[in-house]
Amino acid sequence: MELAKVQKLELPAGRRVLAVSDIHGNLDFFQALLRQVGFCRNDILIILGDVLEKGERGLETLRYVMELQKDYEVHMLCGNCDNLAYNFVDEIPDIPPEFYDNYVFGWGRKCVLWQMAEETGTRLESPADFPALRRVIRERYVPELEFLRGLPTIIETERFIFVHGGIFREEHMETLAAWRCMKNDDFLSLGRAFHKWVVVGHWPVTLYRPDIPGADPMVLPERHIISIDGGCQLKWDGQLNMLIIPDGTSEEFSWQRYDGLPTGVALDRQEASTGSINIRWSENPVEVLERGEEFCRCRHIASGRVLDILTEYIYEKGGVTRCEDSTDYRLPVEPGDVLSIVRATSRGCLCKKDGVTGWYGGRLRR
Repeated sequence: MELAKVQKLELPAGRRVLAVSDIHGNLDFFQALLRQVGFCRNDILIILGDVLEKGERGLETLRYVMELQKDYEVHMLCGNCDNLAYNFVDEIPDIPPEFYDNYVFGWGRKCVLWQMAEETGTRLESPADFPALRRVIRERYVPELEFLRGLPTIIETERFIFVHGGIFREEHMETLAAWRCMKNDDFLSLGRAFHKWVVVGHWPVTLYRPDIPGADPMVLPERHIISIDGGCQLKWDGQLNMLIIPDGTSEEFSWQRYDGLPTGVALDRQEASTGSINIRWSENPVEVLERGEEFCRCRHIASGRVLDILTEYIYEKGGVTRCEDSTDYRLPVEPGDVLSIVRATSRGCLCKKDGVTGWYGGRLRR
């Protein structure tokens, strides 16, 4: 069992600290967000992991981070998607070999191993091609593998602990299992509280919200936890969040978001709805009651709730009818509000306002 690698880091006064997580190969979002926050050489950038996987530009994004480190102070943690490549090459038993059979061919070009095979012209048609792919990666990707193998699991400062998935205690963190720190699903539900601020990614924050979808960071002052994964690359309405600590000695913070969506200005007022539902992937089976071109009338199996879901959000997996994250929530909107447009339909638009997703039935000026 690989143990957590803990890096001690001093955050000096007078320098801004920026923390981002779960980029998942979306280099456009990452670069746009860095420009938006005015990233400069005086800043300290901490990447909480999952730069790779689930996006078609993972390898390119990794190399971009490696280049950034040459001119800027950039610290990257290992997420549960960043160790897959070197675990595959080194054949580390922490991840069973059969995992790669499903993962590589399930994600295709969104898997970094696939990207490496494509870049080197290596055949990748079945698991029988894995031994040859391992040899090629060992020969051609030495800098990338060394970079990934050297990533810490945890960064600890005077006031903050940065980790991809979560921790079970603040003391003797070097004795924790690295994998459980990287992949700590549903971390907030464990009920733990800490003395230092623990900043995590990994679990999109919308998964914690059963009624209203929201992608902005969740801040729990009484427990000293900040969860910042905005669902970038995984959700149609996902965003990339940047936590901003204005000074290395401060416990004040703010954040900025980037979602890359087109925007419109609301022309009409709309009140928020009550009693809404946020259907999340962890419980997304539905029964289609009536299929339409734009919407399907569905019954959500877990709750029994009947609602209309976008037809393009309906899919089959494992013999079960499921849906992408869906809601019937109606946003509170005032004339002049700027809304991000997730989907435009004949019934109105699925929009985002201040990181929250919901429906808007009024007029929009594009």
